[in-house]
Amino acid sequence: MPQFEAALRLAEVPPGSMRACLIGGREILICHTREGMFALDNICTHAHARLCEGRLRATRLVCPLHGASFDIRDGRVLGPPAELPLPTHAVRLVGEVIEVALAPVPP
Repeated sequence: MPQFEAALRLAEVPPGSMRACLIGGREILICHTREGMFALDNICTHAHARLCEGRLRATRLVCPLHGASFDIRDGRVLGPPAELPLPTHAVRLVGEVIEVALAPVPP
């Protein structure tokens, strides 16, 4: 069973927004969309830019450095130059607190 940890309060991530936080020494990005709440690593797999400085359009996350894009629902690459998907994490809402269970660190 995944180990969930408190990340942010719901009020800190209004619908249509995203916010980075630190959990277990990893920088995690929480995105709140019409489809729900999603959590993924905040570092682009292409050039290691902070994705929280990019743009969120529905479920597409665009890196601010070179424009790589990812699907926040499953981390898959939607547009180059990134080739590797983003690690995603289980997320749940407990009252007004967003909790995240970190996936293992990729090899």
